[in-house]
Amino acid sequence: MSSNTLENKIWTAEINETETIQSPFDRSKTVRFYDTTLRDGEQSVGVCFNPEEKFEIACKLAELGIGRIESGFPRVSEDDTKAVERILAADLSSEIWGFARCVIADIDAHIELGTEYLLIEISTSDLKMEAYGFTREKVLERVVNAVKHAKGNGIKKVNFFAVDSTRSDLDFLKSVYEAALEAGADEISVVDTIGACAPEAVEWLIREVKSWVGDVPVHWHGHNDFGLACASAIAAVRGGADWIQGTINGMGERAGNADICEVALALKCLYNVPVELDLTKAREVSKIVQKAGGYTVDGWKPVVGEYLYTRESGAVANQFHIPAAIEPYSSEIVAAERRIVLGKKSGLSNVELKGKELGIDIAEDKRGAVLAQVKDISVKHSRLVTDDEFRSIAESV
Repeated sequence: MSSNTLENKIWTAEINETETIQSPFDRSKTVRFYDTTLRDGEQSVGVCFNPEEKFEIACKLAELGIGRIESGFPRVSEDDTKAVERILAADLSSEIWGFARCVIADIDAHIELGTEYLLIEISTSDLKMEAYGFTREKVLERVVNAVKHAKGNGIKKVNFFAVDSTRSDLDFLKSVYEAALEAGADEISVVDTIGACAPEAVEWLIREVKSWVGDVPVHWHGHNDFGLACASAIAAVRGGADWIQGTINGMGERAGNADICEVALALKCLYNVPVELDLTKAREVSKIVQKAGGYTVDGWKPVVGEYLYTRESGAVANQFHIPAAIEPYSSEIVAAERRIVLGKKSGLSNVELKGKELGIDIAEDKRGAVLAQVKDISVKHSRLVTDDEFRSIAESV
């Protein structure tokens, strides 16, 4: 999104523009996004995308402007293999990445399919290593063998993904990253696997890791267990992260991942950081993913919520003619429709505006009577009043 696109469409607080808030960000580079909806997002309990749905989602992610799409994990099932094959063959504008553990068979499954870019993971925290029965020596050995095998068999780029980075011993984490890079890894990921890292700590850790790896691209992958995934992603960018990993709608295990569209919106509108994402496509992609996943997001969810620009309250509707009075950014930024609805909390302004919307001229001295009937229906049935019901009320009055 260009600055011209956003001109006069953001109405946030002036205190955001202070040097203390704005100075830490490097605006010479555009923040890019690595989407893992098809793999980590599908780990949401009860969600199961079929190959056709995965292909449709991948196509829409490319239209959204996602730089990299994680196609999946072929060894999970035959359906996943089919999905990865089809996505790879589609020649999308996004880079298509595969996911593998530090297991040679996982890597070979991608090599056989023609995957060119591969994220390879293993746990690096003592807690996780104990759970898997790994030793530090075994982890280092597996990392080196896996990265060398991938790079030696046609994989163009490898991203080493240190599971539970944020709870790892930092000296050991550094040694694992160095071993992965020496073996041929091109990039590394700092991973908050269980969402246990405060945003301030995220910024510090990213700066620390950057000091270890120099110009190597650094990714941030965070979860939302404390409701701070978006804030942590912003902190990661402050610290110098080049890529943000996340999902559509914040899908994922437990409390989910960072919501890519929310992160992009906040970076652009609050911090003036350039992002590689077309937010006007966000709501469309969100709906497709919700349908495929068999769930719906809250109506008040940022960026994509159904009621984000819908006004029922009379006090708010009274200000509807000045969007900046009741909204922090224009509905145009996310291609949403501004509208008035009628219910228990509505006022005379709602009646007037809804009447204009439907082409019904309601005399000022009749609006009170119309409003009384609107409230009666809403309270009686615990719902909003439909446009057809409103027409009938207006006619009767």
